[in-house]
Amino acid sequence: MICDMSVEKVLGGERVDAEEALELYRLPLPELGALADAVRQRLHPDRRVTYIIDRNINYTNVCDVYCTFCAFMREEKDDDSYVLSKEQIGAKIQELVDIDGVQVLLQGGHHPQLKIDYYLELLRYIREKFPQVNVHGFSPPEFTHFANVFGIPVKELIRQFKEAGLGSIPGGGGEILVDKVRKRIAPLKCSGQQWLDVMETAHGLGLNSSATMMFGHVETIEDRIEHLNLLRQVQDRTHGFTAFICWTFQNENTRLRVPSAGAHEYLRMQALARIFLDNFPNVQSSWVTQGPQIGQIALQFGANDFGSVMMEENVVSQAGATFRINEDTMKRLIAELGYEPHRRNNWYQLLN
Repeated sequence: MICDMSVEKVLGGERVDAEEALELYRLPLPELGALADAVRQRLHPDRRVTYIIDRNINYTNVCDVYCTFCAFMREEKDDDSYVLSKEQIGAKIQELVDIDGVQVLLQGGHHPQLKIDYYLELLRYIREKFPQVNVHGFSPPEFTHFANVFGIPVKELIRQFKEAGLGSIPGGGGEILVDKVRKRIAPLKCSGQQWLDVMETAHGLGLNSSATMMFGHVETIEDRIEHLNLLRQVQDRTHGFTAFICWTFQNENTRLRVPSAGAHEYLRMQALARIFLDNFPNVQSSWVTQGPQIGQIALQFGANDFGSVMMEENVVSQAGATFRINEDTMKRLIAELGYEPHRRNNWYQLLN
């Protein structure tokens, strides 16, 4: 009976609470997917599916946080540790520009030795050489790390980074925003509240951001719903999140030895997120971790965006996710479901 009432609320455009979300989660997968698709159609009745051409650039793989789920990080003493120069990063961005790319996703490890000048000079260099490229960079854990290392408050850091050329902030490092979970999988990383505070601060300074969830490891379903609830609360106050993206934990080469969740669980959580996050304008399919076919199916489970063509990806690929597709394939996968594929920028403005 409770579930029937919750379904009616969703179909009527009403907000559901955490208890109702848990009931909806238990629906048969096709029913939950259809409900999420109804929400998606209400928010995006135009039959468009967007995507972006960008490139992930990880400026360093040196990190002193030692997250148990990460296969990417290295210590400074490791033979394959690196820090990219601004010229090396510029060469990568030039390759992106050559294929009409519009954004670079710039993230790295928590390097204990890099100075603030490295970051600010890099941003100024990109802005000068590639003014047409948005820098979507530096996740909340990085800003928390910078604040600790440089002794500068987060708000002032974000202000300086924005002045130097930062255009928006990615939702990396969210994992699950419940501290009992974070303490098990990443005890040295910022707290859930610190992650949320960075985002709210950035929104207040005029920077948009995305929000993420990496699930399917040691958390409960209730933890996932609390994560969504925390995001929804911030969005109620700021309206600064442009999109939500979730993906399943990839376990290859990591120290967190739990089985990875399957495609059904991914589709279930994405559908629930589309229903629960009623104040988020966009939900992005995660073909990078799930594969192109599941990414395509996700368009019928609440997603209205197919993410990035992504010239380069170095983090989840280290953990076993190695899917790649080009723009033509992406457009075909979108069109096969009867949608119109459209390029976009970070702010979901159409470019074609």
